[in-house]
Amino acid sequence: MSDTAMPKIGNPATRALALIGITRLDQLPGRSRKELLALHGVGPKAIRIIDAALAERGKSLAP
Repeated sequence: MSDTAMPKIGNPATRALALIGITRLDQLPGRSRKELLALHGVGPKAIRIIDAALAERGKSLAP
């Protein structure tokens, strides 16, 4: 996976993020878990996968 590729988070979560303009992993730092979880299709599992992918790159979601 490249530094900007989205991890495999499932189609519903991928579509939900795309609807708000997020198609790359590097667009997620600064977004909050609460904001992402409010999107229909994004659940705790997707957040865990995103957290892990960002942590591998020394980044994180907003508190």
